[in-house]
Amino acid sequence: MATTGKQLFTTLDADGTLTVEVAEVSFPDPTGNQVLVKMEAAPINPSDLALLFGPADIANAECSPGKLIAKMPEPFLSGAKGRHGQRLPVGNEGAGTVVAAGDSEMAQALVGQRVACVPGTAYAQYAIADANLCLPLGDVSAEDGASAFVNPMTSLAFVECAKRDGQKAIIHAAAASNLGQMLNRICQEDGIDLVNIVRKQEQVDLLKSQGAKWVVNSSDGDFMKQLCAAIDATDAFYGFDPIGGGTTTDACFKAMERVAVSKMSEYNRYGSNQQKQMFIYGRLDLGPTILTPSYGFGWTLSGWLLTPFLATAGMETVMRMRKRVLDYLTTTFASNYKAKVTLEEMLQKDAAVEYHAMKTGEKYLITPWG
Repeated sequence: MATTGKQLFTTLDADGTLTVEVAEVSFPDPTGNQVLVKMEAAPINPSDLALLFGPADIANAECSPGKLIAKMPEPFLSGAKGRHGQRLPVGNEGAGTVVAAGDSEMAQALVGQRVACVPGTAYAQYAIADANLCLPLGDVSAEDGASAFVNPMTSLAFVECAKRDGQKAIIHAAAASNLGQMLNRICQEDGIDLVNIVRKQEQVDLLKSQGAKWVVNSSDGDFMKQLCAAIDATDAFYGFDPIGGGTTTDACFKAMERVAVSKMSEYNRYGSNQQKQMFIYGRLDLGPTILTPSYGFGWTLSGWLLTPFLATAGMETVMRMRKRVLDYLTTTFASNYKAKVTLEEMLQKDAAVEYHAMKTGEKYLITPWG
């Protein structure tokens, strides 16, 4: 018999009206390798916000109990033509208890267990998940396990990529985020030098209090001097940028080249031969990525997402990463939340405006049952 409960949906109409609402729905019985998870906690990640609201005008949204209506501006409305009229569920990850399972042995073994999962529909009281993508949490609470996938596996993957590419140092922007703090802890454990870029002095203090050696503040007048000094000391010619828009990646390339040129014995009109690589893995800034090439020709800028990395990393690597996350879920991979909200409370104006701003240290956790 189908299970009923609340679920959140986002719909963007062709006229620019974005409707986000909580509805009562029926959840199907799991089949095969599926499990039905009674969701207890789910984080609001930037990757979720891209689908939930995107760049809609949340500040002027109309809110009523369980519903938020906002306008989507151009050019983002036309750019999202593929989703016009579609009622889409939201929520990449979360944690809860498996209450039913399909007939596969793996799925049946999870019944009654609390798991972290990646259903893509986590903003709900129930979710269907693939047993392969469920991580049994044992005695770990749903709150501690809710963010066991996206940020932990992403931060671990950055280090895996660096090691695979023969790098001994990484640059990371927006480094005081939950993910950034995890990456700082991983790099200390693995002996990887990490250059952290932040934009406030309190974020510098936070990371230094957690053992970070290299923290540079983009708001300081001598930011480029700080960045060059950190790259010179660490040989960090490899970095990850979740900001996307603006000049962060450009500044990293400039600093890398300045350091490389300073070590050259003679002038070369084409710049240094030092290979410089940056990966954009988010869009905290929705504006254009500004590049002002003045850093030779030995540079590469790529997009980066976790799912394609996991698809090519190999099962042995993925299982090793998952085991490390589970073993250190409340230490190395711990997440902190500013507030907990129900499905209805997350659509209240004040809450929506706050978490939509994606400010460092202001992550929200959804508890669907209150």
